[in-house]
Amino acid sequence: MRERQAVQQRRRAREFEAFVAGAAGRLLHAATLLTAEPPSDNARAQRLLTAALSRTYADWDRLRGEDPYDRTRQELATRFARGAWRYHRVFVRRWRVVGGGVLERLTPQERLILVLRLYEGVAEEQAAAQIGLPAERVRAICSRAIATMRSKPPAQAAPFPEAVTP
Repeated sequence: MRERQAVQQRRRAREFEAFVAGAAGRLLHAATLLTAEPPSDNARAQRLLTAALSRTYADWDRLRGEDPYDRTRQELATRFARGAWRYHRVFVRRWRVVGGGVLERLTPQERLILVLRLYEGVAEEQAAAQIGLPAERVRAICSRAIATMRSKPPAQAAPFPEAVTP
């Protein structure tokens, strides 16, 4: 009995490793876009992806024909949406000073919808159901995000002048 379980666990681990080897790069890029971090410094995106992959691994035996990439992407989006409100203010301040990733000018909700719709190719209705918004609202937010990204970025704020000492 133990031998059988050990064989099943090794098979499960090999299947999951093969999945991660094929999908981790694309999922990490999606997480990096969501967090608006630069690709060279994407610690939050890596933590987000690790948590989503951990959940997928925990549910691996229960997938039963379900696409593990879709499951992981859904978990990634859900975890980002739950945690985005905590980081939004910090990132807004940081963006102006340090600069961030490609989608730094967008709100977390706009980034989530834009990444799901354009980068991941998720249908509007499916994205709306996953986020919990009406499809019309998802369409409007996606259009606004695209318009923002096509517009010229605002000029960087000038640094504070140095204090004059008498």
